[in-house]
Amino acid sequence: MIKEKSFSFTSTSSDRLDKVASSNTEIKRSVFSRPDTLILLNGKRVKKSAKVKEGDEIEIIYTEDVFEGLEKEDIPLDVLYEDDDILVINKASGMTVHPGSGVSGGTLANALLYRYGDEFLSDMDETRPGIVHRLDKDTSGVMVVAKNDSALSVLSEEFKEHKTKKWYVALAKGFFPDTHGVIERNIVRDPRNRKLFTVTDNPDKGKSAKSEWSVLKQYDDCALLSVRIYTGRTHQIRVHLKSIGHPIIGDSLYSRDGDGFLMLHSYKLSLFHPRSGEEMTFIAPLPQRFRDYLAEDCDVSL
Repeated sequence: MIKEKSFSFTSTSSDRLDKVASSNTEIKRSVFSRPDTLILLNGKRVKKSAKVKEGDEIEIIYTEDVFEGLEKEDIPLDVLYEDDDILVINKASGMTVHPGSGVSGGTLANALLYRYGDEFLSDMDETRPGIVHRLDKDTSGVMVVAKNDSALSVLSEEFKEHKTKKWYVALAKGFFPDTHGVIERNIVRDPRNRKLFTVTDNPDKGKSAKSEWSVLKQYDDCALLSVRIYTGRTHQIRVHLKSIGHPIIGDSLYSRDGDGFLMLHSYKLSLFHPRSGEEMTFIAPLPQRFRDYLAEDCDVSL
């Protein structure tokens, strides 16, 4: 469900309003770009770029998805690793991470509540119980879940500061004359369709994004790629590969003839354990749908 929230504070520094608010609250900076967010500076509505000085009164009114009324569902999870602080799974293609946008069940959040009980929900941030990062519904692969609020806080900071390392495999259309490349272009919402994203060469717009790809195996009409992302933008790999003329096979959003299963899989994730600080690496094997599509041996060194 959608819940309205508000946060008020007195500024102790001078800067852009969104920067001051982010450093003084737990509100994510993305909140300030939402059209339904109300920002008040000394009682007057302003934009996120408004200049703030010490002593100014700031109030932020915004909405969040919360998991009140979330139902327990006995949904099998492919567990790669688990301890008292984290759960690492191989998320199935087709599973949504959490409720929202008309989806109320069958999500990872439903499965987590069943697995750990009501105390899991009550002990966590109600806006994202256990959810540290996300994979698109149709993207499969390695995903880490925090099992307590302390782990959630530490891991969230790791992802925010890009301390984690993430690799994917993708089946991309076409022939690649080069075996390696780097795409470093900002990502913005597509002005023609607000549900989609596109690239921009304007450094002042969008969010910075960097993807590094290598060809693992070239086929007649597609290539199996390893893609490391250094940022975690929504649809990043899908948008970046489309921008160089090689959309991902099965991508119904970014490829005109996209159908079937999205051939994108998060196969390796490295992170620092939230309690011990030890660097750990988790791998999810190449899914069967890749082998079925290629109808041939696609065992490669990942």
